[in-house]
Amino acid sequence: MSEKEEGTTTVEDYIDPNEEMMGFPFGVIVEETHSKTIGKLAGALAKAQGEMTMVEAKSTNPFFNSKYASLASVLETAMPALNKHEIALVQGNRWASHDNGFYITSTLMHSSGEWIKSEIRMPIAKKDAHGIGAATTYGRRYLLSSMVGIAQADDDGNQAVKRAPRPSDQVNKKG
Repeated sequence: MSEKEEGTTTVEDYIDPNEEMMGFPFGVIVEETHSKTIGKLAGALAKAQGEMTMVEAKSTNPFFNSKYASLASVLETAMPALNKHEIALVQGNRWASHDNGFYITSTLMHSSGEWIKSEIRMPIAKKDAHGIGAATTYGRRYLLSSMVGIAQADDDGNQAVKRAPRPSDQVNKKG
């Protein structure tokens, strides 16, 4: 180790290399997010994206009186273009006991063997099968859309999250 100026600290000063964090030793890469190369996959994905359109909000959420793009609509838009350019999609989920988290995973795999993977931690509103199913569907829809660059004409997410009223909202109500 190189000499440090007196009074300076680095992150290494606080890490014990023998200590574990969340069950993993420091310095260990837990999981890769892509293959060693992704050039062929990137080229194929760019071609596929050129053929994709925005997904229309065709489904209705009666609870929030809103329209949204369903998972089926996103898949109908993405899969033909992905498959045409030899890109497969695998989506799944995992439970992480170390942080009590439910994660949705998506992997795009190219026929060359190259791949990219992403995941999103999803809250579970109800601790039952319906809650897990809703979180899975919602996560799959948004994760796929973000990975392949599909925009959703969607007001479902905005309606689901209540925001605090802004001062301008009060002004508009009075006038």
